[in-house]
Amino acid sequence: MLAEIITIGDEILIGQIVDTNSAWMAQELNAVGIRIKQISSVSDDREHILKALAEAQTRADIILITGGLGPTKDDITKKTLADYFGVGLVENEEALANVQRIFAKYNRPLLEVNRQQALVPANCEVLNNLNGTAPGMWFNHQGKVLVSMPGVPFEMMYMMEGQVIPRLKANFKLPYIIHKTILTVGEGESFIAERIADIEDALPGYIKLAYLPKLGQVRLRLSGYGDNETALQTEIDRFADQIVDRLQNVVAAREDIALEKAIMNKLEEMGCTVSLAESCTGGYLAHLFTQHPGSSKTFLGGAVAYAYSLKESILDVSAVTLLRHGAVSEETATEMVTGALKNFKSDYAVAVTGIAGPDGGTPDKPVGTVWIAVAGQNKSIVRKFVFGNKRRQNIERTAITALGMLNTLLGAQ
Repeated sequence: MLAEIITIGDEILIGQIVDTNSAWMAQELNAVGIRIKQISSVSDDREHILKALAEAQTRADIILITGGLGPTKDDITKKTLADYFGVGLVENEEALANVQRIFAKYNRPLLEVNRQQALVPANCEVLNNLNGTAPGMWFNHQGKVLVSMPGVPFEMMYMMEGQVIPRLKANFKLPYIIHKTILTVGEGESFIAERIADIEDALPGYIKLAYLPKLGQVRLRLSGYGDNETALQTEIDRFADQIVDRLQNVVAAREDIALEKAIMNKLEEMGCTVSLAESCTGGYLAHLFTQHPGSSKTFLGGAVAYAYSLKESILDVSAVTLLRHGAVSEETATEMVTGALKNFKSDYAVAVTGIAGPDGGTPDKPVGTVWIAVAGQNKSIVRKFVFGNKRRQNIERTAITALGMLNTLLGAQ
């Protein structure tokens, strides 16, 4: 069963607002066995909308539309839908009663422009909007279902959950869709693909493997489609086990979670803690940990030590080391991570020091040079990296690389 999502509004196309509706709807549809064929954003233009509807109907069984249902002149979706189906607009009693209820609740006069919110194409079934004045509309047309909903996210969400999803489930025999995600870190997409090529080749046609790379990480998502949920789950788990066994050294999690959350989960299972000694990342690593509820179970805290004086006083980095080798060096990174372990009394520690840019580089230490050290009580890893010249990217790459090294260290203990 294929669906297409169309969002309508100039404000989306000029970047004034971000289309969060489509991502949310795609997740909800996928969860009930409906696959998304295409997502489109179109302008508040009659011809553009008509063309998008006609094209969508050739590709999908279900077309979901959001936006353009307000009371002002730039909201033309409803009239355009009436034109598309060749019908007129009629006043719907249920929709009118809903508009009257809302205006009475707030003791505001009902203007004619607001009353017109109750006008709908003659061939639609009204989906009552309990959170706004614009009704949703359900159309059955040439064996396809078209649904028009408000663009206001919370209005659309309530309508989808309470009315649209239940009706779709009642109208269509939907297959089961099962996803299984494996998070890897520290190895590129092409290298991973080569390592598991035979496993991927053995997948049946109803199970697909997707590679989702992102800054030093690759998510592997197995997606299966079928009518027997138990059998499908068993088969997907079997292939996931094979992939994890093959890629064991770079696997961080067997679920779709953030890398830092996967590491905190491992630490919690081990009954261990971690602390940080940050320089060039400026607290970004700490932010990654603390954005997750329950982070205090494993994350003790750390220091953001830019100045030499703080590296010395908080992390016990030797003044001689800083003078001889500089802040961006193997020796300094090593003493930073050792100092964090000792002074913060954690089981593991991560230290980063580098030149984030865009200036501050030298011929022997160009912008993007970073030293990362991770350590436990019995083992440590210290490595040098040279990233690019973009400050924000260098900070993010340093953080993800450091997490990847910590994941490797945890696996080696």
